[in-house]
Amino acid sequence: MKAVRQIKRREVQNNISWPNHLHPVVRRVYSQRPMARVHEIEHDLSLLHRPDSLGGLQQAINILQHALTHQKKILIVGDFDADGATSTALAMRALRAMGARHCAYMVPDRFKYGYGLTPEIVAAAMEQKPELLITVDNGISSIEGVAAAQAQGVQVIVTDHHLPGAQLPAADAIVNPNMQDDAFPSKHLAGVGVVFYVMSALRAALHANGWFERQGIAMPNMAQHLDLVALGTVVDVVPLDHNNRILVEQGLRRIQAGQCIPAISELLRLGKRTAAQCVASDLGFAVGPRLNAAGRLEDMSLGIECLLSDDANRVAVVAQELDRLNSERREIESEMREQAEQVMQQLLTTLDQTELPAALSLYDPRWHQGVVGILASRIKDYSHRPVIAFAKVSDTQIKGSGRSVSGVHMRDALDAVATQHPGLISKFGGHAMAAGLSVALDQLPTFTEAFAAEVARRQPNGAGQAIVWSDGELSDNDITLQTAELLQRAGPWGQAFPEPVFDGEFALLEKRIVGESHLKMTLQSTKSKQTVAAIAFNETGENWDAARLRLAYRLEVNEFREQRTVQLNVQYIEPLD
Repeated sequence: MKAVRQIKRREVQNNISWPNHLHPVVRRVYSQRPMARVHEIEHDLSLLHRPDSLGGLQQAINILQHALTHQKKILIVGDFDADGATSTALAMRALRAMGARHCAYMVPDRFKYGYGLTPEIVAAAMEQKPELLITVDNGISSIEGVAAAQAQGVQVIVTDHHLPGAQLPAADAIVNPNMQDDAFPSKHLAGVGVVFYVMSALRAALHANGWFERQGIAMPNMAQHLDLVALGTVVDVVPLDHNNRILVEQGLRRIQAGQCIPAISELLRLGKRTAAQCVASDLGFAVGPRLNAAGRLEDMSLGIECLLSDDANRVAVVAQELDRLNSERREIESEMREQAEQVMQQLLTTLDQTELPAALSLYDPRWHQGVVGILASRIKDYSHRPVIAFAKVSDTQIKGSGRSVSGVHMRDALDAVATQHPGLISKFGGHAMAAGLSVALDQLPTFTEAFAAEVARRQPNGAGQAIVWSDGELSDNDITLQTAELLQRAGPWGQAFPEPVFDGEFALLEKRIVGESHLKMTLQSTKSKQTVAAIAFNETGENWDAARLRLAYRLEVNEFREQRTVQLNVQYIEPLD
């Protein structure tokens, strides 16, 4: 079951005069991306926004300097996803390099404690007798947890990027670019990006007061942590504005040069990618899922240990376990997806696509808490509506993970529902495109109706169409290895700065199934006799039989047996006859 899609071509989004030395296809793609100035195609570290305007930064630096001077016990409290893992690893590596001798971390068990710095997590943390807690990628909603820590005489620094609620925790310092009236220009930093800025500012402050000289410590180079920043930023699917593109590109350059931590190169290898040719999508599709699998199924500490270790043998063992967990996650997800598709089929047999609710809330007691977010994303792609998939927590409570579509801010929609129906949602948090929440099982029907009504209010014209956005047609002369390489280097591509997709008509000369579920094709241009190889992942071609196809595709470099050739990575197939 797949949603019917429509190919639409992007419109020009800026009037920048791009340099003539750029390939015409690259100039066209850049003109159709949200960019304001020509220098946004440059990725030098000197172009990064300065940290000075980050609210709460100076208070955090003062506390951290005092903690280092007195060698206080510091405990990093992370999150159980890839952003949380990279944030934790970066904070640990940076603080240790700056002379912290008593620095440890803990990650909440998502199945026992849930999300954020809760009083229960604080109680568990107190067994380590910390004097300073630093939350990374969480904490902005942890009002009770911060209060519990401070009641024990523990200082708390919150570093986060999630949207704050109406009430803030009374932390000793909060660093979050999304705080109201915060002057930091980019609101799209991932949690790991916020940590990078905090640790960079700390290093500068320590250098200014002579700390490294007095301690006999070599001043660390923060750029060495950009591989972690790139990984967390890409996998957390935050919008790649110019600032984030700089962070990601600089991290990719370190990975490509073999200057990354052992975990990243090993996870790339397990994902059948090479560090030397690594691009942003490799982090998203090869490294990220393996790292996330630990937090989804077991304990993200396994992933963090992998990121923290410099012992290649140890990393290989842990990475192998992460790979095994990812395979297990895929099996669970596949089974859950089949169950969800059955639910969708039942809905579609009784309702026309246009009659579906504006948003879907789905629950099955068999579903796994760690995988419902991926499931929600899959169903969102099928239905092109915001979707929340719920899993059982107890006999009375369920936990949901939601994914949204363009035009519907998921967290704001949940906030509106919570305001209109006090007590309906136990707790919630998240971003524009993704959020998590907890509700009572017996309140699910009420929530389902209220959430769909709120989304309908925000999308008065109904759910958007399932659209494949194209950057237009390529001439036969542009379907080349050279153009594919140029486009690859023109990134990094990602959320809100999408990888180029083109469309065109082709004659189908040959097709065959590879890897059980992927369609390998040989195509011929309808305008010439030029042939080109193509592959469509998770497509078998069983539902159509046509000699001519209209395709939406990415132009990519295919590496096989040390040979590099151009290939169309097909995103959508429209049979023409």
